[in-house]
Amino acid sequence: MSHDAIEDAAFEPNADELIANNAVYTESFRSDSLPVQPGRQLAVVACMDSRMDIFDIFGLRHGESHIIRNAGGVITDDVIRSLCLSQRFLGTREIILLHHTDCGLQRVTEDDFKATLEAELGVKPWWALESFSDPYVDTAQSMRRLRMTPFVPHKEYIRGFVYDVDTGLLNEVFVDEQA
Repeated sequence: MSHDAIEDAAFEPNADELIANNAVYTESFRSDSLPVQPGRQLAVVACMDSRMDIFDIFGLRHGESHIIRNAGGVITDDVIRSLCLSQRFLGTREIILLHHTDCGLQRVTEDDFKATLEAELGVKPWWALESFSDPYVDTAQSMRRLRMTPFVPHKEYIRGFVYDVDTGLLNEVFVDEQA
């Protein structure tokens, strides 16, 4: 969907409804119920796709895991920064990567996207889009990136999965260490 098509779609702001929802939430909120450190010593890196409820997919409860999300669930400098803090200061030891089928990043190419932005705005973004054509290949790439970075010290328990948005199933991705 183009930028113009998104702007033309009917839009209703959500903030007022969400603030009202928060008022209901605070009625049963307890600030002492969850520790800062994730109970399962787990960090999940996932795509920001709204079809994926990470807690439901893995059967997690609040307080059990860090959830780090971005477009595509790709390993970027900011994800490495977050994982570094998660491991070094908050005790996580395991990382699960979660890509999915039918990802929006599969529908855009880096060069075309950047050229469109440059034509519209007069400047190309300095950041990488990290688009990809195959979520399985990109999950393996992300696993390799994590294994290569010196900033994430605990690499013994890194696993990657592709979530099928049509079936809800997780398909594990295995990395050939020689590749």
